[in-house]
Amino acid sequence: MSQAPGAQPSPPSVYHERQRLELCAVHALNNVLQQQLFSQEAADEICKRLAPDSRLNPHRSLLGTGNYDVNVIMAALQGQGLAAVWWDRRRPLSQLALPRVLGLILNLPSPVSLGLLSLPLRRRHWVALRQVDGVYYNLDSKLRAPEVLGDEDGVRAFLAAALAQGLCEVLLVVTKEVEEKGSWLQTD
Repeated sequence: MSQAPGAQPSPPSVYHERQRLELCAVHALNNVLQQQLFSQEAADEICKRLAPDSRLNPHRSLLGTGNYDVNVIMAALQGQGLAAVWWDRRRPLSQLALPRVLGLILNLPSPVSLGLLSLPLRRRHWVALRQVDGVYYNLDSKLRAPEVLGDEDGVRAFLAAALAQGLCEVLLVVTKEVEEKGSWLQTD
């Protein structure tokens, strides 16, 4: 499998793209799907389809450097026959049926800095979580390499910590069948 510029194969079986420009949504999609399926150009095309008559597209950065919104992620997944389901943060994470979830994409606050100076601004950052060969990984494109989260308890602990910080949104990446049946949710 060929790697995108900035992608890192470590550990060898885990695909991981590194951050470039404001393309974290593209990296999160590719990382959660474990292959390079999307590019900036593909995401820009989705933006045009979502807002064909807009002079200034509301789904991406005005500067053309990325910063894509959730609509682009959802449309990209739909184009692959998948769905994104919002996780209701009021539900206990024990109700999340992780074996039926392909991966997760989180939208987290991200600090803004100029060199060593931290600015009082917050941007948003897309992060992928995915199980590969029985192990869950944090595939954040800002990391040098995938971070091992471990088993289901490890990924639930990571999600609990992220949700506890507030302003975190979680999308479950599932098949259309799982979405339609609602089987991403454990009801016991």
